[in-house]
Amino acid sequence: MTEVRMGAGAAPTDVASAQATRRAAIYVRMSTDHQKYSIENQSAAIREYAEKYDLEIVKTYTDGGRSGLSFSGRDALQNLIADVEAGTKEFGSILVLDITRWGRFQDVDESAYYEFICRRAGFDVQYVAESFRNDGSLQANLMKSIKRSMAGEYSRELSAKVFAGQCRLIEKGFKQGGMAGYGLRRMLINEKGELKGILRRGEHKSFQTDRVILVPGPEEEIETVNWMYRAFVDEGKTELEIARILNQKEILTDMGRGWTRGTVHQILTNEKYIGNNVFNKTSFKLKQRHVENTPDMWIRADGAFQGIVDQKYFFTAQGMIRERSRRLSDDDMLGRLKSLQERQGWLSGLIIDEADNMPSSSAYSTRFGSLVRAYQLIGYTPARDYRYILINRRLRQLYAEIIKESASKISALGGKVRRDESDLLIINDELRLSAVIARCRIQGVRKNLRWKIYLDAGLQPDITLIIRMDSANESPLDYFLLPSIDLENPYLRLSEENGLSIDAYRFDDLEPLFQFTERVALQEVA
Repeated sequence: MTEVRMGAGAAPTDVASAQATRRAAIYVRMSTDHQKYSIENQSAAIREYAEKYDLEIVKTYTDGGRSGLSFSGRDALQNLIADVEAGTKEFGSILVLDITRWGRFQDVDESAYYEFICRRAGFDVQYVAESFRNDGSLQANLMKSIKRSMAGEYSRELSAKVFAGQCRLIEKGFKQGGMAGYGLRRMLINEKGELKGILRRGEHKSFQTDRVILVPGPEEEIETVNWMYRAFVDEGKTELEIARILNQKEILTDMGRGWTRGTVHQILTNEKYIGNNVFNKTSFKLKQRHVENTPDMWIRADGAFQGIVDQKYFFTAQGMIRERSRRLSDDDMLGRLKSLQERQGWLSGLIIDEADNMPSSSAYSTRFGSLVRAYQLIGYTPARDYRYILINRRLRQLYAEIIKESASKISALGGKVRRDESDLLIINDELRLSAVIARCRIQGVRKNLRWKIYLDAGLQPDITLIIRMDSANESPLDYFLLPSIDLENPYLRLSEENGLSIDAYRFDDLEPLFQFTERVALQEVA
């Protein structure tokens, strides 16, 4: 019998098995756009290997811009494992560039587990750029274990270096991500400390040597912030009362929304208003678990920025807030928490912070070690983050409002609009429009904003309208009008900046949609 060589994998000896194994899927992953091995380079190396060993690539699984630290969030790898467990007949081999592309799992057993799932189902996993054959031999198993440990250790070392770099920048007074906040603005400076200009919302620095500091915002915002402190300290008003007064005066937050107890509380407790730069209050290192750090672990630079609030008022407010919780015994705090849970049906940090006559969620974390521990003490076990229920309800309502308003505007411009059974908007009996709302997800310590979108290709729209929500998922941030001819992948992952190929279709409002759907008389065109 003729031997069929499979390179890094074990060579099958029967013809049927050889034919199945010759069909291969490839898995490629990239953490960032600046990574040494791009998706294209990985694919090219794998295809060269496949051609050398007479393998036919029939499917590609791609995780672009995804960390290898965790299985969570890696849709392509999850889909690959799901297909393998479902017994797909499309392919018999899985080609990966190397151990690190499979993952940089902190537990080497986790990396081995996903490979084992594939082998157990009869699929051959081959690491095409490794120096060993993945044939189950002692040498291969030893090398894989070493390589997996090295991949995890690389992430640990990189995390430590990045954290140390962040700490140095914090101590020098530079801001590390996040919004400026009401009453403040982000100022871009160069490596010489020279001011380059205010960064508007959604804008980022373009040079690595540039840094960001906080500077005072408009005078009217500064005065509003100081009034909030005076109202709280001198007049004894609660956060909820302050929020109601601001809303009555139609003063909006920096996000363009009304005030709540929680947004007022945040301003009354954030040290940036007296010029202090504080970092590492919480951590999520190596994507293992969220940790609320004790104050001795915080990284801080006092007086890093120009404060806009008198320190006397700030520290008096902090004392009043702490005293408000200190006066309550553990039983009192838990009793209030239990009553809130019974009224609301569920609990979250947001619900606690927005409730009147309640200690803040941070007060519960400080008193009982964590918010989850406080939940346990009142016999409450959250099955999920119930904020999603409220957000989904709001998004469904918003979707209906946008569709209704858009249809009304197009009709007012002389257009004709109807909705078919698949919920597509048929405009002027010639244009098929699909609308999708993209929920915002906040990821990582740096609170990066991400939007994950799945487009139903079966609808076959001419244009897809993507309504991208703001960080609180309360109102639209912007809109994308994507022609179907430019959509190659039904899965989109958007960040705040996506490159010209995507951001060229971004708009601040829906006027462009209305403009090209407007009916114009022929004589006007002529």
